[in-house]
Amino acid sequence: MAAVVGIFVGQAWSGIPWFEAGADPGAIAPFSFGSLLGTQLILMGWVESKRWVDFFNPDSQSVEWATPWSRTAENFANATGEQGYPGGKFFDPLGLAGTIKDGVYIPDTEKLERLKVAEIKHARIAMLAMLIFYFEAGQGKTPLGALGL
Repeated sequence: MAAVVGIFVGQAWSGIPWFEAGADPGAIAPFSFGSLLGTQLILMGWVESKRWVDFFNPDSQSVEWATPWSRTAENFANATGEQGYPGGKFFDPLGLAGTIKDGVYIPDTEKLERLKVAEIKHARIAMLAMLIFYFEAGQGKTPLGALGL
């Protein structure tokens, strides 16, 4: 979903089509591809491994030793009741699917279910948008160009 927005913003800001951005000799990357890939593998690997372990050993990842920077396990506790699905105030700091009262996260299951469905719908729309962007790129067009901008 962020990539779709990034394609529009990147082209509007630089004037370079998204499918030519890496080939631009004036392009300056703040980091190497290797450092980006390494960071991605370490961070996402850690998060996904914790989720995977939680599938087979429910609630094992909400204990204090599993979240060393958290002072209390409740910051990562799965308040949703669904294994492998994040919950707690760490994953909802804005209180979009619950509230925090006296430091205790109180989930609102109805809101959470609506947000889950909305996320799936938005992701599907973003996937269709990327498919259209790929077809346009094959014809040498850009999303902003297709919109007449």
